[in-house]
Amino acid sequence: MPLATAPDAPTQQDAIYAQLRQWVTVGQFQPGERLKIRQLAERLGCGLMPVRAALQRLAAEGALRNVPNAGVVVPKLSPAEFDDLVQMRMLLEGEAAERGALRIDEPGRAALVALGARMREALTRGDAPGYLAANEEFQVRLYRAAGSPLLFALIDTLWLKAGPVSNRLFEVPEAAAALKDAHEATLAALARHDPVGVRLAVERDLFIASQFIRRRLRAVR
Repeated sequence: MPLATAPDAPTQQDAIYAQLRQWVTVGQFQPGERLKIRQLAERLGCGLMPVRAALQRLAAEGALRNVPNAGVVVPKLSPAEFDDLVQMRMLLEGEAAERGALRIDEPGRAALVALGARMREALTRGDAPGYLAANEEFQVRLYRAAGSPLLFALIDTLWLKAGPVSNRLFEVPEAAAALKDAHEATLAALARHDPVGVRLAVERDLFIASQFIRRRLRAVR
């Protein structure tokens, strides 16, 4: 749906940036894909300038890359870069998950249970975008409950780098069952008020997903 035009340029630029950033984070763009300003502007229902500014802002953050004679391109991760990214995600997201599980209130816990159901349904349907969107919301709610804006900001930066490879997960048929089991372990630990169990389940979830993605990355090299 096109974004409504904001009354002034800075507000519209922020909205365009936020939307493009979210698309990168949930894997709507593929590694190596060239992002065309005109196509994105048409999709967003806005002019070229705010899209160009948003892409340059994302490039400055390392989420995209300026390539001579090619424009703005989604980066590809080397095996070493991917492994480093996974290790840092496990470290930071495990910490945020444990803190969040310790501090989250009952309405927040109920929201996570509902999101877990959405993820199960999406996996059953083979709905990759639906799964990734629900999974992102689940993580955001749990990690924000940790009460550390700095920790969440660091995790958010890692998500930008992980987003473009996240869809590779669904190119492996057995991934859905493994992910479902991992999420059930997280929800079970939440239900028994076990913050350490939540941490371990989230770390295991990330590790399992990374193994499937790594397999696909090797296959397409």
